[in-house]
Amino acid sequence: MRSIAEFGADLSLIDWWPVRAAVLAVTLVVLAVLAYRLRVRAARYALIPIGALLLVVNVLLGVNAYFGYYLTLAQAVGAASEDEGSLAMLNSKTVPRNAGVVIDVQIPPRESGFQARPAQVYLPPEWFTSPRPKLPVIVLLHGTPGSPEDWLNGGEAQRTADRWAATHGGKTPIVVMPDVNGSTFDDTECVNSPRGNAETYLTEDVPNYIRTQFLTRDPGKDWAVAGLSEGGSCAIMLALRHQDLFSTFADFGGLLGPRDGDTNDPGTTVSSLFDGSQGAFNAHEPEWLLTHQRFAGLHGFFVVGSEDPEPRAAVERLAGLARRAGVDTSVVVIPGGEHTFDVWRDGFADALPWIVERVGVKVAR
Repeated sequence: MRSIAEFGADLSLIDWWPVRAAVLAVTLVVLAVLAYRLRVRAARYALIPIGALLLVVNVLLGVNAYFGYYLTLAQAVGAASEDEGSLAMLNSKTVPRNAGVVIDVQIPPRESGFQARPAQVYLPPEWFTSPRPKLPVIVLLHGTPGSPEDWLNGGEAQRTADRWAATHGGKTPIVVMPDVNGSTFDDTECVNSPRGNAETYLTEDVPNYIRTQFLTRDPGKDWAVAGLSEGGSCAIMLALRHQDLFSTFADFGGLLGPRDGDTNDPGTTVSSLFDGSQGAFNAHEPEWLLTHQRFAGLHGFFVVGSEDPEPRAAVERLAGLARRAGVDTSVVVIPGGEHTFDVWRDGFADALPWIVERVGVKVAR
């Protein structure tokens, strides 16, 4: 349950502004009546600056609501640690029609302490409309070696999202590309381990920041998580473990689960990532989770190249288990595809319409 302080920090400065304006107007009328009726001159004079201040606040709220400069109270008072570059992107007049914008943000690791690199956030054209819409979210995870920018470069996520937006009234989810490893060659497998509290970062710090900063829909049925290679394994693992955050996942070329290596064989994973605990490993292993729980209401999309043997073996195993566990499951095998961005780029393009339908984006048919 959110505290009063958290609610106040997230208080929208643009939604329902006309209602607030009406409340302020009524307050001004009440103050004027009191000032007229009060016989003590000092009390009258004290009410005048209060009324003037309320009037100024009312005007400033109206101007801010029109331009959408500060979205929340936290941003206005500087408590949201907003990336300075993002402010310049909030005026809809700077955004070309049917093209979104990618901004660079540093997500504070308040709960995890995880030292992540800046995330990339794609804001679709619809986000810049007024009133500001509450949009669903896709969290896209990169692999190792790699960085969040991989999804923009080899993965062409912005181009794919823009193509969809151009033919669907500017509507797509917000796409968030966070760091999962901390550096190019580190490999956290998105779990909490001696390599960093990556799972806490991805399931607490990232959702909290994105929801607050961009006024998205709440995590849950309107959020998806997807990834390539290591990020694909992370996506299914996170979705199975955190159904309160994600209703949909897409796995592009991932292994059976968290692995300290490039094969489905666990090898040293239990010792290196889970401090020797087989129980902790099982609690993060998709195969174990899918055979011990039901996941009705969860949606899963698998994409793999036909010539990518370890991930293909993982998909063949996990897709069947997912269906039996109640997951709405789709599988795409790309002929001749290997463990490359050609597969992951096409995979995201194939998965996007499927994800959009499941996270509640309303588009014209």
